[in-house]
Amino acid sequence: MGEGPAASPVPVALVWLSTALGLAAKSVETASNTPLFLTLLPFLSSGFVPTSTMPTGLRQFAEYQPFTPVTQTVRSLLTGSAIGTHAFSAMAWSIGIAFTSYLWSIRLYNRRRAADPK
Repeated sequence: MGEGPAASPVPVALVWLSTALGLAAKSVETASNTPLFLTLLPFLSSGFVPTSTMPTGLRQFAEYQPFTPVTQTVRSLLTGSAIGTHAFSAMAWSIGIAFTSYLWSIRLYNRRRAADPK
């Protein structure tokens, strides 16, 4: 896949998840709007404020959602600080989402093709 951002599993995971959500949609309008919730997740992560300053419920959600380890890894790489376990968590989330979404997309695509043979 090359070097740089294209080699990152994060965009691959988001593309496969969006593909699966689009295939699961019943109409074109629904397919275009279904992945919109993904744009909210970075705002509910540690991307803008540390999770320690968040209210308890939001902090728990923010600490265990996929964008927080990605944000922490990028922040650590840019500032030259230690990455810690954030990179492993980010890779695990990304690979897990990509793999699951890929299988879901293939299943939905094959089901749709079987229902509409030409």
